[in-house]
Amino acid sequence: MTSIGAHGSAPSTLLVTGGAGFIGSHTCVELLGHGYELIVVDDFSNSTPRVFTRVERLTGRRIKAVHDVDVRDRRALSAVFDRHSVDAVVHFAARKAVGESTRLPVEYYDTNVGGTTNLLRAMQQHGVHRLVFSSSCSIYGDAGRVPLDETAPARPANPYAASKWACEQILADVCRRHPEFTVLSLRYFNPVGAHPSGLLGEDPRGTPDNLMPYVAQVAIGRRERLSVFGDDYDTPDGTAIRDYLHVMDTAEAHRVALEHLADAPGMQVFNLGVGAGRSVLDVIAAFGDACGRPIPYKIVPRRPGDVTELVADATAVERAWGWRATRDLAAMCRDAWRFQQHNPHGYAAPAQQRA
Repeated sequence: MTSIGAHGSAPSTLLVTGGAGFIGSHTCVELLGHGYELIVVDDFSNSTPRVFTRVERLTGRRIKAVHDVDVRDRRALSAVFDRHSVDAVVHFAARKAVGESTRLPVEYYDTNVGGTTNLLRAMQQHGVHRLVFSSSCSIYGDAGRVPLDETAPARPANPYAASKWACEQILADVCRRHPEFTVLSLRYFNPVGAHPSGLLGEDPRGTPDNLMPYVAQVAIGRRERLSVFGDDYDTPDGTAIRDYLHVMDTAEAHRVALEHLADAPGMQVFNLGVGAGRSVLDVIAAFGDACGRPIPYKIVPRRPGDVTELVADATAVERAWGWRATRDLAAMCRDAWRFQQHNPHGYAAPAQQRA
């Protein structure tokens, strides 16, 4: 296993919470491909265990154990730690949709904050002190300037963002109180795309709350048109701007993070992004190029909780680890479209073979 600096070696057995989800499943592929043993917990509330057959097919390796566990269930989570020797945790399990969070704030705090505190308690009780945390650029809110580096103030504009900021504050407090804890918090900008094989991708239950899976479902004919929430933002084309990051780059960054967990004590925070903003209409046009047809859309009023522009200054992670995102928007759209073509109804049916 790769060395992670003078303080120790890379953990070999990992607990991955939310490992069946979009980013979690792609990260499982990356980690299995680099020799890690994986224990996964997921309650499958927005995912399916079918994904693991595909993860194992892609890697030729088995996941050591999968447990159907809600991270808020203290007893069940503790039992997982009782059964397995865990070196470190990669924590994805969370609710993740900005729009939904404005409708279900209590549920978001309960899952995202309550699940994290429960996990930390189980880790501490079982002598596990290394964690890679799935955070979010939404913490920065409507910052009024871009690009955003890690020193930008937190101004969460919706319950999802506020829940991630609360988790980061808790993690920082834990590291201050318990110096044996080491945490890397990765603030993703907007992960999209899919595994280039077409076997793994984003398959949300119900109506997608995120842009690219909705666009993909319009392109395949599952939905009539996309609603663009607002064209009156102070941007070149009036639509909101985000920094889109390929999910394969996101997964790779988690593997690299594990190799650097022992670089420094306490908690460190890093942005993950490309460093370039693209508008909603840019994404619609790029996806149209990928699928060979225009994406029908209509302009509707702004959505509560959305902000004008979020673009990463991701130079800190490149300085620290020598890592940066390399895949562009065309690749993100091409891979997302390939997954949608091969899985027109998501994971509910077997993937279609490539022609």
